[in-house]
Amino acid sequence: MEFFHSQESLTAIQWILRAIVAFFFLLFATKIMGQRSISQLRMLDFAMAITLGNIIAHPLSDEGLGMKGSMITMAVLVALYLIGVFLSLKWVAFRHLIDSPPIPLIKNGQIISANLQKARISVDLLLSELRKEKIEEVQNVALALWEPDGSISSFLHTPYQTPTRADISVQSNPFFLPTVLIKEGKIDYHELNKTTLTESWLKDQLSTYNIDVKDVLLATINQNNKLHIFPY
Repeated sequence: MEFFHSQESLTAIQWILRAIVAFFFLLFATKIMGQRSISQLRMLDFAMAITLGNIIAHPLSDEGLGMKGSMITMAVLVALYLIGVFLSLKWVAFRHLIDSPPIPLIKNGQIISANLQKARISVDLLLSELRKEKIEEVQNVALALWEPDGSISSFLHTPYQTPTRADISVQSNPFFLPTVLIKEGKIDYHELNKTTLTESWLKDQLSTYNIDVKDVLLATINQNNKLHIFPY
């Protein structure tokens, strides 16, 4: 464990061990913080990402610094982050402090220029985000909001919305997500056991296509027990 403490110099093996320890400790810290910090990089998450990266980088580049202080500091910051997330869930005032309410950018087909400046975005960026949503005309937008995570949510006026099956009174079947039975040449027994099917049935189905399990990239089954096979 000499690599863990400050040294006048480190061997190549000790540098590698430091990198391995730091990598897994950072993964552990990220796991504790939860997927919110990955999928929704908001103000609190961004500050944590920058701080943790900066703290863990120093002992990985300076042999005169031990890892103990950095890891203790990171553990404290992760604890403070979790407290901050908990407070944002329970205390509305604190939530608004770190996650400001959405800012309306377009309302009833009109761009609110003052809010563009407040959100610090340009008209070009606004139009770019609208194009990503397949929206050609600003006047067709009933409401567009600048969300706390930096994305733009757009809602069209009713006449410009795509009709749904309910709108045109078309009967539809309940949603069903196909079950993956084989993935990358291996049977997924966990998913197979959720169905009423057996391994022998699956192999019999594959034999009708003259294909082995190891040659299947993906095999799924729908609600009618119809097997779809995607070979390598």
